Amino acid sequence: MTDDGTAAAAATGTLGYEQARDELIEVVRRLEAGGTTLEESLALWERGEELAKICRHWLEGARARLDAALARPQDEPGGGPGSDG
Repeated sequence: MTDDGTAAAAATGTLGYEQARDELIEVVRRLEAGGTTLEESLALWERGEELAKICRHWLEGARARLDAALARPQDEPGGGPGSDG
């Protein structure tokens, strides 16, 4: 399901958004395909829940950064239109 780099990142809790998203897509694909035992399906479901939380964490962090950037006054250095920079 994962390569060695992704598995190592997951073990240390440093899975990036794209890695978590891609693994979640694979988990969903396997669940939808069927052919797994109940135990395997439950393990996949649990992993999917973990991956969804990781993705949600990354997206919430990105939203907070965007909100902070948009809340900055336009006259700060590197500001928007009309700045002398």
